[in-house]
Amino acid sequence: MTVNRVARPDFVRTDVDAVLVAETTVEAAEVLARLEKEPWPAGLVSFNTLASTEGEGTLVYTQWAEGAADPGLVQRVSGSDPVEYRLYRSGNRDNATIPGCIVVVSVEFDGADAQRQRRWVDTVFGALASEEKPAPGGLSGHFHVSTDGTRVLNYAEWTDEQSHRDALARSGRGTVGVSDEWQKVQEFPGVRGGGFRRYRMVRSLSLGLSAKEPA
Repeated sequence: MTVNRVARPDFVRTDVDAVLVAETTVEAAEVLARLEKEPWPAGLVSFNTLASTEGEGTLVYTQWAEGAADPGLVQRVSGSDPVEYRLYRSGNRDNATIPGCIVVVSVEFDGADAQRQRRWVDTVFGALASEEKPAPGGLSGHFHVSTDGTRVLNYAEWTDEQSHRDALARSGRGTVGVSDEWQKVQEFPGVRGGGFRRYRMVRSLSLGLSAKEPA
């Protein structure tokens, strides 16, 4: 078994089934120190540690093989109970570069409804498709739906933090686009809350990949 240090998680790996995500106040360096004391589970495909760009905490994003997700491991190293997701839909810009900023967008609904989760994501993709000039700096969006039917998480990659700030400022209404289709996203029925946080990648470790992190 070989664990490699890479630049980012691979969202097209066919051996990934579940994704466990935890937000914690434990510093990224401490999370990694705790991970080093644990044996690497056979079903853990990747372990990614991200630090808030504003010092607000750490995000742990882990990918797991089918039937192997271990919330206990994530809880032990992060000190926080993870949420289980499945990747539903991704969008990538052509010739995307390695991201300098990760924007994690979270949406919570007023009850469990798997079809509603997917409809919300599809509405976002409709809004993105309606943009005549997509926001510069946006590289990709990877939309996950929680297995309990109540949440959506978008792992969005940007060239840098300022590009995301500029996109929000351009719209003037808290969206990364300016078309009228974004109103459907903002007024989507059943959304109870949401928000975003910007992160930088601290360490991305993946099982069985040959592509090493650029020097």
